[in-house]
Amino acid sequence: MGDGAGQERLATDRDRRITDVVAGEAARLRRFINRRVSDPRDAEDILQDVFSELVEANRLLMPIDHVTGWMFRVARNRITDLFRKKKPEPMDEATLEDLLPDPSDGPEAMLFRRRLIDELTSALAELPKAQRDVFVAHELEGRSFKELAAESGASVNTLLARKRYAVLRLRARLQRAHDELSKG
Repeated sequence: MGDGAGQERLATDRDRRITDVVAGEAARLRRFINRRVSDPRDAEDILQDVFSELVEANRLLMPIDHVTGWMFRVARNRITDLFRKKKPEPMDEATLEDLLPDPSDGPEAMLFRRRLIDELTSALAELPKAQRDVFVAHELEGRSFKELAAESGASVNTLLARKRYAVLRLRARLQRAHDELSKG
């Protein structure tokens, strides 16, 4: 009987730990998803999928060492799945986030991430204004290309091209910074 009580206590501790992580990270995870998904219904579906998978993984006693990191990876995967289902835009949809270390990977990753974000901020400031404006409006503010085209008078294709050039420049700059920081 003692063995069953021990397993039950472990399951209860595991449930409590996951509940605590979900409560602590739900708002941050929601913001993470909302910044990448324009339709609030899709964003909410992804959030619920992440929580459902977490509950299922917990129920099946799957070992998850870093619950927070795991939830963000699942969210990234669901966002990628969503973009694959929708009509793709004529440009690479991979984000700069891919070059940034996951902040839940510890203090070194957090410091590395901050340095890369500082580099990104500098690189953004150096972009031509038209590229910077469309990048910030679409990627950071979540505005649609149609909305930006109506507002600016530029065609959607022109805006797509400007964002593409901005992303290529920013990626190259971040990759160089990433490589330099990785060397030590």
